[in-house]
Amino acid sequence: METIAGFDATFLARVQFGFTIAFHIIFPTFTIGLSAYIATLEVLWLKTGKPHYHTLAHFWTKIFAVSFAMGVVSGIVMEYQLGTNWSRFATVIGNTLGPLFSYEVLTAFFLEASFLGIMLFGWNRFPPRLHTLACIIVAACIIVAFGTALSGFWILAANSWMHTPAGFAMKDGVTYPVDWWQIIFNPSFPYRFTHMMIAAYLTTSLVVLATGARYWLQKRFTDEAKTMVHMGLGMLAVLAPLQLVVGDLHGLNTSRHQPAKVAAIEGHWDGSKPAPLILFAWPDEKEERNHAQVSIPKLGSLIITHDPNGLFPGLKDFAPQDRPPVKPVFFSFRLMVGLGLLMIAAGLIGAFLWWRRKLFDAHWYLKPLTHAWPLGFIAILAGWTVTETGRQPWIAYGVLRTADAVSPVTAAQVATSLALFIIVYSVVFSIGIWYISRMIAKGPRGVPTRPDDLPNRPLSAGRDVSRDTP
Repeated sequence: METIAGFDATFLARVQFGFTIAFHIIFPTFTIGLSAYIATLEVLWLKTGKPHYHTLAHFWTKIFAVSFAMGVVSGIVMEYQLGTNWSRFATVIGNTLGPLFSYEVLTAFFLEASFLGIMLFGWNRFPPRLHTLACIIVAACIIVAFGTALSGFWILAANSWMHTPAGFAMKDGVTYPVDWWQIIFNPSFPYRFTHMMIAAYLTTSLVVLATGARYWLQKRFTDEAKTMVHMGLGMLAVLAPLQLVVGDLHGLNTSRHQPAKVAAIEGHWDGSKPAPLILFAWPDEKEERNHAQVSIPKLGSLIITHDPNGLFPGLKDFAPQDRPPVKPVFFSFRLMVGLGLLMIAAGLIGAFLWWRRKLFDAHWYLKPLTHAWPLGFIAILAGWTVTETGRQPWIAYGVLRTADAVSPVTAAQVATSLALFIIVYSVVFSIGIWYISRMIAKGPRGVPTRPDDLPNRPLSAGRDVSRDTP
């Protein structure tokens, strides 16, 4: 088999897809939470009449538009990769997952994109209630199953099926749908969907909170800054502890359906003994043991089985070819959990300061928050590394191995396209992120009004010169 620098086409194709999805995932998760935040600001503006809510909604809408565009661009590229690098995946799984992707486009993306036009260009051109309705539909958190949340629903249903396949039958090596209810609401979907939606709202909350703290310390946009800090902190204080509970339930579900992944997460080799909770170690897959291990005895079994003496399968219970790569799963999980605990601490400390009415005087607390905006994105990338790498060597768990899903392409072909992806993505997305940073640095300005000489019609239309007569 041809290799490039010791890597075959399958591994390079996995790296390419992992690279592109790492760029893609941060934008939809941000826009899911941001659209909900914009909708909330619009509703508060209508309810209270306070103009700074409207100013903030306009400010974050511009950032939403750039993030949405970058999410669309990176998402289209991933779909092409399914055809170029993973044709066997489409052949075997296409009957089952193809419709779910189509439903996402038909029921979510078209709706989302349509109302996004009103959201972007409707300022002072539509009645306020219609504009707010557009934001709500894009957000899809007030009107259930619309816009961004509905898009996430279908994508996570498809992804969850790849982890816990259900509702299908195999015929001549191809999956055929039998029960669409079981396909969509497969065993891991409720946990995965809830976990991901909370992660999206947490990520946006941290960005909003960090931005508000930055403006407050700079003594700029003080009304807007206080609103952003209060709203971001409120979400963080509530959702971060809730995410811990949902994550535990998700882990228990994973232990039932993907025990090898849990063994890799825990760095647990010997399933005949209760597992400790390993705080740090260096897993050695050749020697099948951990080096420099720091652990708490039996706590791992207590978490996984709710019994300190409970047993669950270790990595040695699986053939080496059926184990996921241990190191990336093991370390990514600890990074994700560590960031989650940091979010919980930040939320609870902030809530206490808020209760004591000392929040905006506590510069020792607000200053570190100005740098906290990337924490949610890093946690999401770490979590997806755990989820997707931990599923290996399967692309559809127990149905299709990753090595059997790759297209008949050479390592050189994949390596060339991977290099081009890295160059193009580095340029395009660096510009996009730089532009968002510039908008945040500029800050929220008043909502522009339409001057009398710019009627709500194409600028190329003839102008009534009689209006210029004194």
